[in-house]
Parts: sequence; C-alpha cells; structure tokens
Amino acid sequence: MNSPIHFITSNANKLKEVKAILEPHIKIQSQSLDLEEIQGTIEEVAESKCRRAADLVNGPVLVEDTALCFNALHGLPGPYIKWFLDKVGHEGLNNLVAAYEDKSAEAVCTFAYSPGPGRDPIIFQGRTPGRIVPARGPSNFGWDPVFEFEGKTYAEMESAEKNRISHRALALKKLQTWFESQQEAS
Repeated sequence: MNSPIHFITSNANKLKEVKAILEPHIKIQSQSLDLEEIQGTIEEVAESKCRRAADLVNGPVLVEDTALCFNALHGLPGPYIKWFLDKVGHEGLNNLVAAYEDKSAEAVCTFAYSPGPGRDPIIFQGRTPGRIVPARGPSNFGWDPVFEFEGKTYAEMESAEKNRISHRALALKKLQTWFESQQEAS
C-alpha cells in the first residue's frame, strides 16, 4: 500500500506498537481525533469509531479498541477497561476479582479499517488468554502490569516479545494478511 493509513490514536504507546508491527509494509500516519465511544459490544464500539473517523478524515482509517475481559465477571470490564483503570487503578482491577477463585481473563484487541467515508469497516481481532495478578513491572502502559500471560505480565516483557504474542499483535497480523491478499488480488 503506497498511501499511508490514518491510525486514529492519541496513545503514543499504541502508535509505537502498531508501527513496530506493520511498518514498512503498511505505512501508518498518526492522527488524534476525539471520537465519541458508544456503549455496546467490542465490535460495535470499533465499527462506530471507524465510521466516524473515516468521515472526519475523508480517507482510509484504522481505529483500535482494546478490552480486558475478566471471566469471573462474565467479560466485564471489557471495552470499558480504560475507564475502570482510570477510576480504580491497578489495585482496584485486582480487587474486582478478589472475591473470586477464577482470576482468568482475556485481552482483546479489535482493529477496524475503512478505506473511506461510507464504506463498511472491516474488523480484525486478536485475543490472548491470561490472568489478573498484582501489578508487576513498569506501569507506563495501561493495564499491562496486571495482565499475565505464560508467567510474565505484559509490562515485564520486552517490546519485541510482547509484539509477537499480544492481543494487538495477533489482530495486526490478521490485518497485514488481509492487506497482502488485497494487493495480490489487484
């Protein structure tokens, strides 16, 4: 793909991960837009954001929505994890499952891509099973310190390791494969 895709984010850490995984094959241009988030499923939130972004940018856009789903809470906080983390912090996230034996969780990353206004978004989703643990590692990227996958929290992993196995990496691999198939077809 020759022209860049506008990745709608104001999160420098997300931008860094997306660029590390996609570039140079897919050129990413960051753009920060204040997009209203609807309440709904993970997919509905991503699709709605993507449609609004495509209209505002008037071109190809990529949006991302991340969820952290606690199995003991039947998938909550899910797509609302950003707001939960903001209000209760890492310790509060642990407290949400303190009364439950089941500490398992699933990290879910949903990317929605639209080639432009009026076009249906295409969804790419990655899921990583893990568990909620007391915070370990640097606390500079969201809920990474409390999500453990195969013995390490995301925060304890080197960037290259996380970029191979994370929910975001899995979703971006699907996106990359789709773009490659579109280039082969044209």
